[in-house]
Amino acid sequence: MSAGAARRPPFALALQSQIERRLATHQQRQPLAQRWLDDGRIESEAGPVYDFCSNDYLGLARDPQQAQALASAAQQYGSGAGSAHAVCGHHLQHQRLEADLADWLGRPRAVLFSSGWSAALGTLDALLGRHDLCAQDRLNHACLLDGAKLAGSTLKRYPHADAAAARAILQEHRGRRAMLVSDGVFSMDGDSAPLAELAAVSADEQAWLMVDEAHALGVIGEQGAGSANAAGLRAELVPVLMGTFGKALGGFGAFVAGSELLIDTLINQARPHLFTTALPPAWASCMRAAVERVRFSEALRDALTHRIERFRSRSAGLGLPLMDSASAIQPLILGAQTRALRWEKALLEDGFAVKAIRPPTVPEGSSRLRITLNVRQPMSAIQRLLETLARLLDDDPDAMAERQNAS
Repeated sequence: MSAGAARRPPFALALQSQIERRLATHQQRQPLAQRWLDDGRIESEAGPVYDFCSNDYLGLARDPQQAQALASAAQQYGSGAGSAHAVCGHHLQHQRLEADLADWLGRPRAVLFSSGWSAALGTLDALLGRHDLCAQDRLNHACLLDGAKLAGSTLKRYPHADAAAARAILQEHRGRRAMLVSDGVFSMDGDSAPLAELAAVSADEQAWLMVDEAHALGVIGEQGAGSANAAGLRAELVPVLMGTFGKALGGFGAFVAGSELLIDTLINQARPHLFTTALPPAWASCMRAAVERVRFSEALRDALTHRIERFRSRSAGLGLPLMDSASAIQPLILGAQTRALRWEKALLEDGFAVKAIRPPTVPEGSSRLRITLNVRQPMSAIQRLLETLARLLDDDPDAMAERQNAS
């Protein structure tokens, strides 16, 4: 190094400082190894606990029939695709899964991606450029926000579920090509987007509407076709429909469905699709089985709906501070991170896996327990969880202080 030259800051020091800041603000995370048990519980460090934290809403991730479908397909098609779709990795099972998805969702075509994150980034980067506008709900999933940033477009975030604010943004930027992007069901609040209003805004302002159906697919709408279907929106009103296999379908991977023009564009311009090894053909076959089961099994959706309704009705009687959500995602707002972490620990010790969600995932002051319901939970476990939550609320010093201030 030449005399007088400035030394470069060391990476290790910067990373250690970041860790210390996360520790000081209770934001350091460390995943714990666990395994599923046959009865739907999780084997954790605290012993067997009931799953109230996964997105496996219909129980298919642990379903023996799905496991058998995967094992049988692996025997026939092997364990991998061998290359990206554009080289020689596009298998007949991929093509059939795309056709099944398009038929289910009422779109001309669909295209597969290896994850929801790659679907969002690839789609938005392929469709938007630096002269374009992307208006998004403030509470959209991070993959949608990052997709708009990757594309270099102008990203404007409107207040949550505020269609009038979305309209104002689009009107302010008339003359620019624009997309309006929203989750269908929001992953941390559990509420639904006002899709009919957003579709009207998009049509009036000549913008394309993109809806991420990750937490709605399989559980909302006719045949579980999602929130756009539940809102009665025709395909042309939602030109870009994105979904994942990692929630109600019990697998992993993702897709985008839409017009011939859209899908041809993504096949040729979405870089994560072009340059990522395709999903294993055996996995595509397994997801075809999941689509068929979810599409034609109202009993699964009815079982989930029954649990949601029972949980919410009994929560109201106990005075639990739940957010307004009709989905399987039932957030219980606690405010401070330390309080949410304290409740998470107490629940784990009492036999329940419920995750505390805290900044930066949610805004400061809105830390919460994200309680998720699924069809494998016995009604007795749901009742015992509610009793434990009520006891925690009664014994919580922060709740006592809140009651005293209110009086």
